Order: sequence, then structure tokens, then C-alpha cells
Amino acid sequence: MKETPDLYGAYPRLDEVQLAELRSLGERRTTSSGEVLQQAGESPDEFIVVLDGAVAMVQDLAQQERVVAVHGPNRFLGEVGMLTGQALFLTAVAQEPGEVLAVPLDQLKDLVPRDPRLADLILRAFLIRRSLQLTLGAGFAIIGSRFSSETRRLREFAARNRLPHHWIDLETDAEAERMLRELGIERDETPVVIWRGEVLRNPDNERLAAAVGLRRTTPVQSVCDLIVVGAGPAGLAAAVYGASEGLATVVLDSVATGGQAGTSSRIENYLGFPAGISGAELADLAEIQARRFGAELTVPATAVALGERDGHHLVVLEDEARISGRAVLIASGVRYRKLDVPGLDAVTSASVYYAATELEANLCRRDPVVIVGGGNSAGQAAVFLAQHAATVLLVVRSNELGQDMSQYLADRIERNDGIQVQPHSEVREVHGDRALEEVVVEDSKTGERHVEPAKALFVFIGGLPHVRWLGDQILLDDRGFVLTGNQLAGERQLLETSRPGVFAVGDVRSGSVKRVAAAVGDGALAVRMVHEHLGQHR
Repeated sequence: MKETPDLYGAYPRLDEVQLAELRSLGERRTTSSGEVLQQAGESPDEFIVVLDGAVAMVQDLAQQERVVAVHGPNRFLGEVGMLTGQALFLTAVAQEPGEVLAVPLDQLKDLVPRDPRLADLILRAFLIRRSLQLTLGAGFAIIGSRFSSETRRLREFAARNRLPHHWIDLETDAEAERMLRELGIERDETPVVIWRGEVLRNPDNERLAAAVGLRRTTPVQSVCDLIVVGAGPAGLAAAVYGASEGLATVVLDSVATGGQAGTSSRIENYLGFPAGISGAELADLAEIQARRFGAELTVPATAVALGERDGHHLVVLEDEARISGRAVLIASGVRYRKLDVPGLDAVTSASVYYAATELEANLCRRDPVVIVGGGNSAGQAAVFLAQHAATVLLVVRSNELGQDMSQYLADRIERNDGIQVQPHSEVREVHGDRALEEVVVEDSKTGERHVEPAKALFVFIGGLPHVRWLGDQILLDDRGFVLTGNQLAGERQLLETSRPGVFAVGDVRSGSVKRVAAAVGDGALAVRMVHEHLGQHR
């Protein structure tokens, strides 16, 4: 079978120096034709290099199998899930007799600080392969209607966690009904997830995560040093710095790593990435880094209460698990603010979005879209969607585009012929039967209204702090954000809340700067303060 070309650096070939280094860590094995080297749905404990022969990466589509890639000599198997403890989404099958080198994953991880060049090569290939799998729809299948809120929940959860999958739409896919009949599934039982021959009927996020190997049982049984609630940039930074400095660190998030930044198509003003970096890739890199230092990340894991037990802080989870810690870091961020206009509820499931990723772009390809908002999130969405949509209308409440948006984004939007900007305006109504058809935009200066065609509405109008889980344990400002430091009476550390030993970072903190770099700085600084707190109370 012909070897797959090295697409975008996804299938690099190891040189002799790199092979020699890996040979010193692993063992050589002969392989036979048809032998399964890695099984989809399992978490491998070995890094495999092909020395001789060919190995195919196969996707199981239930009805048939599809070869996604073929590795020849000096290429290696695997993708980014191997570094984060996820299950594999493709099966590796030897196509002919050959030989492979099997290196224990623990040995490979120990190699990282000794050979950064090899580590960078493997990591880059793993990240690109995951992106290719997402594009190809390799992984599990979701069957459901585009008008179903439950279908959308599953698709968004899979997209936010960068889980390879493909969606079969009951409304447009001619094969969907036939597949349901063959599987013995009634239409009212959808959405369903099909993975490795198993049918999950409308699973909740936790069940889906467990089925595909994303979520593991909350590991902490004793008291840890630091509990981080929220895995956005601030929480991930705290995880990296906390774990690397010897703190037993646990990170929890109810949806996915990356937070709101994880939904950004391209962050171009983050230090050290002159070509920009997607929020998803930044989140993947940060997660791998945190895990390498020993931080334990559990997703999804929803915190529902903050309490106290035996003199320690206690975080209670939705599944009734309880985690005790000597310090807690509130990094739970904000939830998207919803647009309140007539007609929105009827079209929300099919046409209203609060993120602009490849998932949303594919849904509105070659359609007219409307974006509401004047900040960086709205600007990044406009630039990204202009590459996919027929037209993009950006509705901005302020008088000037650059008033709340970074200047580089404002300049780029003004130069883009595919983006029309409507300043000092607001969306007043939306029209459509189940799916969006048009929006009514009002000029706030003249009061004039006009109707714009739209198949999708993207809303970026700020966020509300996610603090309900805190109850009355922490003092908040009049907008619901967490008060810290000199905003409170008495002597406290800069990021410390009204409860000693509990700190707040990122967007959830009152007065925070809503930028990724600022959130990362918060997370790093908070760890220094955690050390000081633990030192005083040890």
C-alpha cells in the first residue's frame, strides 16, 4: 500500500540520530500482516516507530473501514491524545510483515528535556494529525437533527474538546434514516453516538467523555496542595507553574480546556507567536505541559459548591465527588452573555452561536452571517468567517470599530471586502421558522431599521461571571465578579479573595484585563501567592 505523503508535517521521517536515541529506550519487534498494533478506543502505553514494512491507520465507520493514512519506514504512530491520556480514534494495522520499535511512553516523556528537537518534531506531528482527524471526521459518529438542542450540545462538547467525530444530519443526510433502521433506533431516541459498535442514546457529556476515554475518575483521594477550578488560560498557567514548582495540583473544568480562548480561531497578539496561534492549539500545548509536570486535569468535572472540611477547602462536584485542598484557585471565567431579542428562542438551536471555530464555519459555509459585538472575539470571528461565509455583517454598538477592539483587528476588518461593518447599531429582531432567515438591525443614531439576510447569528457581547458554584462563600462586586486584594478590607495578597487561601484569576476576577496574556500572568502570579499562603499555614 502506498505511503501517505507528509501533509503539513503530519508524517515526518525520523533521521538516523533520532532513531538511534529511540532504539536505546525501546525494543524491536517483528510484525505480521494484519496484526493490530494499536486499537481505537484504547489508551496505548507505547510509542511505536515503523522500522520496516507499512502500517495503515484505519477508521471504523461501523458499515465499513477507511484507511486514513499509511506509515512507512522511519515514521512513528500516534497523535496528541497519547500525551493527554485519551483513547486513540484510529486503529493501526500492519499491512505486511515488518518490524517496529516500541518505546514505553514514560521513557519517551523523560526524553523531552534531553532532546527538545525530537520532542518538538513529535509534538508538532501529533497536533497536526489531530487537526487532520477533525477535518476528516475520523472518530465517533453523532446522528441527530440540526434543530435539536441535544444534538448541538453533543457536537459543541466534541468540538470544544477537539474530539474527532462526524455528524450525520437527520434533516439532510439520505443515509441517516437507513442507518437508524439498521441499528434499531427510533427517530425520537436521537441524538445517538456510535463508537466502536456501541450505541449511546442521547448521552450526557460525562458519559460521552467516559466512552471516548476523555474523562477518568476524579483521582484525588487525600488532600492536595492546590485545586484549580477552570481550565482557561489562567487556570492552565496556574497548573503549569503550580505543578512545576512541586505543588500537588488538580485542575477541574466543566466543559473543556482552553476556556473562551479555546474557541478563538486565531490569537495574533500573544507574545512569542508572531504568526498567531489558534486557541485550541494553545490549550492543547498548555495541557500537555501541565500534565508533563504532574498536574492532574479532569474534564468534564463541574464544581457546584465551595465548602470546608477538617480545616481544608472543599470543592464539591456535580457527581458528588469531593476534593480537599490547602488552597483553591477560582479560574471559572465567564459564561457568554445571551442576546435578548424577539424571535431568538425559535432559531437558537439551529442558527445562533457563541463561538466561531471550524465547527460553526462548516455549518454556515457560503451563507450570509451576522456577528454582534465590538471586541476582539467578534473581530477574530469576522476575519475567520469571512473565509467561509458568503457575506459577513458585523453589528457594532459603539461609534468606531477600534473603540473596544485591538487596532490590528480593526485595520484588518476595514481592509476586508467580505466584511461589512454597521457601527452604532443593534440587532432588534430575528426572523425564521426553526432556522434563521433574517435579522432586523437598527441604527441607534437615526432610529432607522433595515432587514439583513442571515443563516447564522454569532453573538459576542461580553460575559457573565461563572460564580454560582461559590454560593455565599466569597464576596463579589455589584456585577458578580470576585473581589480580591485591596478591593477588600484588611490585609490580603493581591489575588486573594475574602476567604484566606482562596484566590481568583482571569476573567472572573473583578477589574481583570480581558486578554489571554493577562490571564496567564494572573495564573503564574497566583501560584507565588499560594506558596506564601502555604508557607504561613504549614
